[in-house]
Amino acid sequence: MRGLFVTGTDTGVGKTFVACALARGLRTAGIDVGVMKPIETGVPPTGPEDARALQSAAGVEDPLELICPVRFALPASPEAAAQAEKRSVSRADLRKAFEFLSRRHEFMLVEGAGGLLVPLDPHHDMADLARELDLPLLVVARARLGTVNHTRLTLEVAEARGLQVFGVVISHSSVDETEGERRNLDGLRSRLGTRLVLELPHRPADTNPKAPVPAISLLAERLAHALRA
Repeated sequence: MRGLFVTGTDTGVGKTFVACALARGLRTAGIDVGVMKPIETGVPPTGPEDARALQSAAGVEDPLELICPVRFALPASPEAAAQAEKRSVSRADLRKAFEFLSRRHEFMLVEGAGGLLVPLDPHHDMADLARELDLPLLVVARARLGTVNHTRLTLEVAEARGLQVFGVVISHSSVDETEGERRNLDGLRSRLGTRLVLELPHRPADTNPKAPVPAISLLAERLAHALRA
């Protein structure tokens, strides 16, 4: 395995947090990890925040223009954001940037925008990009009502598109889960089986975002061991 494509069941589920924590864990395990946020929308004048967070987490000196080749100001799908600026997404440019970075690094973490069916243009979506980069998926799911449907749909799309799924991460955004949410999650865990690679407990807002996450550190060690086997 030469890398992972981090996707989510929705927007705002914690993809960047997981990708950054995993990048730090891989570095600690002695892996030379490269990172990409191929497309970032909702970019302020100061630059792409998710891409900068990934760059810092991986400790790389790669140019931000390669880490995040395509940026749009509108916080919307890449297709909608590109239309707002009368631009288009060049998948060829994305592949070139990925190929350049993958030659420089032992392992690549690529964070998508939103979920697998988020459109890049009228004919392609994030699932197409993941397939072109030939990376297995790490799916981040939110531990809230609706996650059973969202997660199962994501996995069915991945299977239909011929995408390999490395595993699923369930991210808890709150400690105040309802009984319905807890029971739904029990059912989801049972359905996922070994595809559930870790669960992230709720982290208070004042937690240092750069602090090690034990569960992700263990996953990073597992990946490092597989790379060296």
